[in-house]
Amino acid sequence: MNARQAFAKRLRSRTPVIGTFVKLRDPAVIEMLGGLGFDFVIIDAEHAPFDRESIACATLAARAANLAALVRIPDAGGHWMSTALDSGAAGIVVPQVRTAAMAEQLVQKFSYRDGVRGFSPSTAAAGYGARGIAAHLEAQTEETVLICQIEDRSAVLEADRIAATDGVDGLLVGPVDLAVSERLTDPGTPEIVAMGEQVMSAARRPGVSGGMFVGDPSAISRWSDCGATLFVLGTDQSFLQQSARAGLSAARQALI
Repeated sequence: MNARQAFAKRLRSRTPVIGTFVKLRDPAVIEMLGGLGFDFVIIDAEHAPFDRESIACATLAARAANLAALVRIPDAGGHWMSTALDSGAAGIVVPQVRTAAMAEQLVQKFSYRDGVRGFSPSTAAAGYGARGIAAHLEAQTEETVLICQIEDRSAVLEADRIAATDGVDGLLVGPVDLAVSERLTDPGTPEIVAMGEQVMSAARRPGVSGGMFVGDPSAISRWSDCGATLFVLGTDQSFLQQSARAGLSAARQALI
């Protein structure tokens, strides 16, 4: 069982998994995160400068590190989805999914069978032809997941129906986007927390995982109690800044 298959199985069985966003394009970052024991990374092509080539390099690093790599695509266009999955991504994270109708369209673009996704047996995901057509068709169903981000009030209200869409494997709450959409700047306000709880409740169904972005590891326990099983802990940038800030502070303190 490869890392993609193992991750998909854990996500669909609602086994807790912990990952982080990757915004730095150096593939060594992903290799290091894999060595640390993260369950997955999300390559952020929405808010970081990842193109087709850099996505391919990033997913190659993930495979080398035996780490599942999801890709957050910048829009719902099918070409981005195909690029990421063909390169060997373990799944797709789609921002700003507001309705069940949009979720159904995404499933169509995500799927070979009963869908509209173009097929090639010669991609990195297919072992560059080694799998063969039938084996790759079967494997892609087992080793790739579709996660919808819930990032405004309309999506929260529709979360039950999005989660019930056949082919959707998870809902991921973006608390900062939720706050901004409500004209707030603090994602920890009771109103935003309540929305997150509503989404976690919607995701409590077989085969669907509720996910939450958390900047502070201490928040994981609280969201786990609400039913979350997919946790995105910070970003590679935040880890770099936190460590550098602490080291610099300690160094300056030593000179006093």
